[in-house]
Amino acid sequence: MPKNQLFAFIVWSATLAATGAIADVARTPANAESRSAAAQADIDEAAMHRVLEQFSTTRLPLGEAMAIAERLHDGSRTADVSFEISGPAVYRVRTVKNERVFENVIDANTGKVSQAEIASSLKELARDDLANIVALKWIRQELSEAVQVAEKAAEGRALAGGLVKQDGKLNFVVVVATGDHLKEVMLEPPKVGQRSTQH
Repeated sequence: MPKNQLFAFIVWSATLAATGAIADVARTPANAESRSAAAQADIDEAAMHRVLEQFSTTRLPLGEAMAIAERLHDGSRTADVSFEISGPAVYRVRTVKNERVFENVIDANTGKVSQAEIASSLKELARDDLANIVALKWIRQELSEAVQVAEKAAEGRALAGGLVKQDGKLNFVVVVATGDHLKEVMLEPPKVGQRSTQH
């Protein structure tokens, strides 16, 4: 999932859940673009506060949601994960094993799978998605490890993460909730065969 889509996805999830927010935007006249932009910024801010408020009451950490999804298919790896509130608070987790991608929705409070699994072949993915998932084969680090590092660095709790390609480099991007705002942490993972420079 591209980096800017992680934030957009979280905001969109919250906006869908905010009563009437979409209708208000849809009714904005075309000749009021500046008012529309300001209104959209207000909606985005309100949506973000709603996400943070609901996320702060959830019991299941993102890392545990990833572990639950990975246990559904032994040997799978998490490709990306995001927190959603378009209904009950959930984590949407995509895992990969061999040539298959599995999307599971994990309840953010109970840890139970709350919707039917969506399974697909790598061939069915969009080009950018496919490139990021294939790149996992060349990455030694797991997304769960990147989440732990990001949570420690940002002193908060992660609510989304994934592998993205930006400026020709692969990085893990993790979105962390700290107090009443979000921080984005970018980590460059070591590739397979690459020696660690830490001693």
